[in-house]
Amino acid sequence: MCRLTGNFIPAIPAAVAHDGTLFKYPCMARILVIEDDISFSRLIAVFLDKKGHSTTVVHSAAQGSALLQKESFDLLLLDYRLPDGNGLDVLAAAHRQHAELPVIIMTSFHDIRTAVRAIRSGAFDYITKPVNPEELLMVLEEALSRRSRKTAPAGDISGFIRGESDVSKQLYEYIRLVAPTDMSVILQGESGTGKEQAARMIHALSKRTGKPFVAIDCGALSNELAASELFGHVKGAFTGALQDKKGQFEAAKGGTLFLDEVGNLSYEVQVKLLRALQEREIQPVGSNRTVKVDVRIITATNDDLNASVKNGSFREDLYHRLNEFKIKLPTLKERGGDMDIFISHFVKQSARELDREIKGIAPDVRDLFYRYDWPGNLRELKNIVKRSVLLAKDQWITAETLPEEMVHAIEHPRRQDEPDLKAVQAANEKELIMKTLKEVKYNKSKAARLLNIDRKTLYYKMSKYHIDG
Repeated sequence: MCRLTGNFIPAIPAAVAHDGTLFKYPCMARILVIEDDISFSRLIAVFLDKKGHSTTVVHSAAQGSALLQKESFDLLLLDYRLPDGNGLDVLAAAHRQHAELPVIIMTSFHDIRTAVRAIRSGAFDYITKPVNPEELLMVLEEALSRRSRKTAPAGDISGFIRGESDVSKQLYEYIRLVAPTDMSVILQGESGTGKEQAARMIHALSKRTGKPFVAIDCGALSNELAASELFGHVKGAFTGALQDKKGQFEAAKGGTLFLDEVGNLSYEVQVKLLRALQEREIQPVGSNRTVKVDVRIITATNDDLNASVKNGSFREDLYHRLNEFKIKLPTLKERGGDMDIFISHFVKQSARELDREIKGIAPDVRDLFYRYDWPGNLRELKNIVKRSVLLAKDQWITAETLPEEMVHAIEHPRRQDEPDLKAVQAANEKELIMKTLKEVKYNKSKAARLLNIDRKTLYYKMSKYHIDG
């Protein structure tokens, strides 16, 4: 029996702009439900209509595909198994018509392989029946919010905080200057410094602002899946390719493609990426046809790609193609003059998200924030503030709400002469790599095999420890 019966879910909140104001995705989203269970589909429609949305229901793949060719929707809620076809086929057809349409797959079968296929095929998310109303609205909220951010006006980009310090002003000035151009941009900075938020701001201030912004974490892609994710594939191209898949280059048509941790791409994928940028066309995996593409590329990296070029792990010609303009994002410590602005922003944002009333932070907490090193930068600050807002009593953030390890790090700073386990481990690792390289006369493939790592990891570590060879 379906659990979709409650009406206790709070209304979906608006998204938060970088300046603290709100922008709302349509409070009445147009939602298409393709579900062959008539009773269940009616229940969903009534539930979503009560939440202020406009819901259209059809009961077959053919009906759904036909409707998607004639009308536009803000979200597609799609059953995995339909009487006249597979939900993934409808998903593929939907994205050919509307590349930015978020699709949520529903299925009665608790099969992780189904979920994986759905996500790889471009579904926004996946939920199982019986549908939990809280889960459904949570996923729907995020899908609509993300779609809204992709088409938001120039100033409305959630997450980017300009700041008033000199380094923050310089950062924004660089973004403002390069955004209207079509130059490829490399964003270099430590983890948590806000590289994706900067990329979104560049997109929002560009000529492509009304087109898609598509972000890909290259570090999370295996060598086997990277080419498919970027360029797409045809049915039967490899084991598990059960239908044609549109790549992210096509999904970002006319817009911006953001490649996070681009240095993690394999050499083979780098070759294909270079060709795509030079020829402005891609070739899906397993296909003989080419597809013209029009995207702007923004890449991000924690490390200096120039060093990766020197040690041979990143193609020099691709680096120069990507490096038409480089922006280095400052650390939170370097933006210390903006600490009060950041704290205030994250407190307000967290209070809205958690539905808490917060008056502010205690003076001793503010002092602790200024004394802490913030190795995780803005991301760490955001997470700690959100945790503190959740734990706050009497509407004030006090020292008791902070993580113990943070307070301990502040009150017991490590002496310069104190043993550092990470430093010792790094020194031992460097020594082992150098010794192994000498033994194999700097044959990188042999060294990687002996060290039980891949060549790419070896190149990265050689760069990290400044090992020549």
